[in-house]
Amino acid sequence: MDLYEYQGRALFARHGLPVLDGGVATSVAEAREIADRLGGRVVVKAQVKVGGRGKAGGVKLADDAPEAETHAQNILGMDIKGHTVHKVMLTTTADIAEEYYFSYLLDRANRTFLCIASVAGGMEIEQVAHEQPDKVVKRPIDANEGVTEAIAREIVQQGGFPDDVKDQVVDIAVKLWQAFKAEDATLVEVNPLAKTPEGRVLCLDAKVTLDANADFRHPENKEFEDTAAVDPLEQKAKEKDLNYVKLEGEVGIIGNGAGLVMSTLDVVAYAGEEFGGVKPANFLDIGGGASAQVMANGLEIVLGDPAVKSVFVNVFGGITACDEVARGILSAFDLLSERGETVTKPLVVRLDGNNAEEGRHILDSAANPLVERVDTMDGAARRVAELAAQGA
Repeated sequence: MDLYEYQGRALFARHGLPVLDGGVATSVAEAREIADRLGGRVVVKAQVKVGGRGKAGGVKLADDAPEAETHAQNILGMDIKGHTVHKVMLTTTADIAEEYYFSYLLDRANRTFLCIASVAGGMEIEQVAHEQPDKVVKRPIDANEGVTEAIAREIVQQGGFPDDVKDQVVDIAVKLWQAFKAEDATLVEVNPLAKTPEGRVLCLDAKVTLDANADFRHPENKEFEDTAAVDPLEQKAKEKDLNYVKLEGEVGIIGNGAGLVMSTLDVVAYAGEEFGGVKPANFLDIGGGASAQVMANGLEIVLGDPAVKSVFVNVFGGITACDEVARGILSAFDLLSERGETVTKPLVVRLDGNNAEEGRHILDSAANPLVERVDTMDGAARRVAELAAQGA
């Protein structure tokens, strides 16, 4: 989960890192209140999870509260690379004498953590590494050892940081690692890490990515979830512990196992070419337990998309046998009816694997007019695409 800058700044402050005073506003009136509280010169920043804010006019300096109010009015609602600005962060300002860079990240390629530090901050680190490789330090971090003061001092020394800021950068390096580890982050980045004319070192930016797989360990970070920017169906699926991603198509997809669902997307997209370009409407992995409750939840999510014209339920029975899946599908109709959700879209079901024959027999015996069974994956994909085209 990528955090907005104001959220990353709050996380940094929680771990004792030096950040500027400020606040976040969702309206012009709130922005004016924050500017009045801060007093003097402030910076107004658009809060979007994309780069290029400055070039797009999403970062403005204001000499006083009235000017900050004007900037907030202009920035709120702005479109920056397809992202609408709903919030602005206002902070006090700091004069910058020098700009540095510091980050920790999960290095998946080498299966380790990595520290990247540079005395050339304020620009993309990739650009610095390309143009001035001698100014970039990359240090693998042992997960068990972490970043002690001694290790931090080695990194700072190797990076060529000026003597007058070394102690401050060492302290920041240790605290930044503590934040990285404690928050189960995959990235914490400060760019720029700035030195003021008075010699103080401050974190003027905060880029943070948290590992969503560790959410259960961090209930306090639930406030960071940006539900307004998440598709409502995806949010609903998350609440029901379902792996759902909305796509732009007409065929709802329900399967067990990410690999099977991915291949189902491919065969449906291929089959859909024959029927005017019909495409998958979603990715939905119900996992290993296709109970009636889980199936009902899955159908509720998929059928909640008005673009869906038909649904492909593709299940390979393993630990969860196909007869259980078949009963789950039929029971799901009753559960949805009890919830006031009437199923009107046709389902094409393909069952294979453990107890597949019994599962097929259960579906055939039920003779539900909305459930059609097809035994092959290609055949089922073609039929569900055809039904979607007919329902369009």
